[in-house]
Amino acid sequence: MSDDNQDRQLPATERKLKKAREEGQVARSRDLGHFAALGGAVALLAALAPVLSNWMSELVTQGLRFDAANVQNPSRMLERLGEQTLSMLVVLVPLFGVMAAVALASGLLAGGWNFSMKALEPKFDKINPISGLGRVFSVDQMTQTLKASFLSLLLGVLGGVYLWMHWYEHATLLAQPLATALGSAGTLMRNGLLMMVGLLAAFAIVDVPLQRFMLARRLRMSVQELKQEHKETEGNAELKSRMRMKMRELASRRMLAAVPEADLVVMNPTHFAVALKYDESKMGAPRVVAKGADLLAFKIRDIAKDHKVPVLQAPPLARALYAHTEVDQEIPARLFSAVAQVLAWVYQVRDAAAHGRMAAAAAPTPEVPPELDPLNPAYAAAKARKFNKQEPEL
Repeated sequence: MSDDNQDRQLPATERKLKKAREEGQVARSRDLGHFAALGGAVALLAALAPVLSNWMSELVTQGLRFDAANVQNPSRMLERLGEQTLSMLVVLVPLFGVMAAVALASGLLAGGWNFSMKALEPKFDKINPISGLGRVFSVDQMTQTLKASFLSLLLGVLGGVYLWMHWYEHATLLAQPLATALGSAGTLMRNGLLMMVGLLAAFAIVDVPLQRFMLARRLRMSVQELKQEHKETEGNAELKSRMRMKMRELASRRMLAAVPEADLVVMNPTHFAVALKYDESKMGAPRVVAKGADLLAFKIRDIAKDHKVPVLQAPPLARALYAHTEVDQEIPARLFSAVAQVLAWVYQVRDAAAHGRMAAAAAPTPEVPPELDPLNPAYAAAKARKFNKQEPEL
């Protein structure tokens, strides 16, 4: 086995299986087709045995009847031969049609309907003698050859044994009347065909899963092929990374553009910043319009100061808002009380500034539920309880 085949140990992906099907590579069992065709023919012959016996008897009788006029007229003999041929075709054509239909149905049952013209396209590598020898001596081809040879041997042995066991019945056919001989011959042929159908059925039972296994084996992929397919399907990883970075930059720009319209920025002095806005006529609760950590947090703070947006140093609230909210979402219900305190302070500051007086109230220190503050030990305990499904999500 070549190194390439040794490297191809991974099962085929859905994409490769679909592509192979489009190219006409479907698991088909010839033994199943042979069994279905022969089995259908035997079943039809058994069902129509009385009719076929009468038809055969009449056909042979007419074929062996001669008179002086027919013997003296060669053209009449040709006409009779044509009539006899048409009479045979009237019965044989439907019989062969049933065999073909049953064989086609068995193929559809095994591999499904698949119409592809790609299998008929010329491929120059198929006429390459070197690659041709490789296919001839491949594991799959050798398996098919050995299986076909073994089946032919068994069919020959089975047929020989059957003839040997019934040689006397065959020999006595010549001594029987025509109608009786035809009936006996039909019975002998039917029994012999039934034995062959049984053997083909056994081979079909083995061959159907074998063909599927061999197809899956041919379509196996190497790690490099899997990576290449993933690259073609998902796109270049570096390009996707740049696209994600660009999208994050655009999202950050849109987010920062909303900071000047915020009512308040809550900060942890060195890590987090969350900008809040509340419009009683449009919102059911205060909404987060921007949030960031580290450098982005400082950027939000600077923009807020440039546009006279109040900035409140409230580390527990900033951490809780950053951990439990997303941009353009309303704050959790359990933080309503804390946010209401800081918004009330903001409104007092604005009212005092509007009337030209100093704000009387000092900046509040809002109370945050301990289980919502990531730095509080109660937060880890709440996460553990939620993980164990001891209480619903906050």
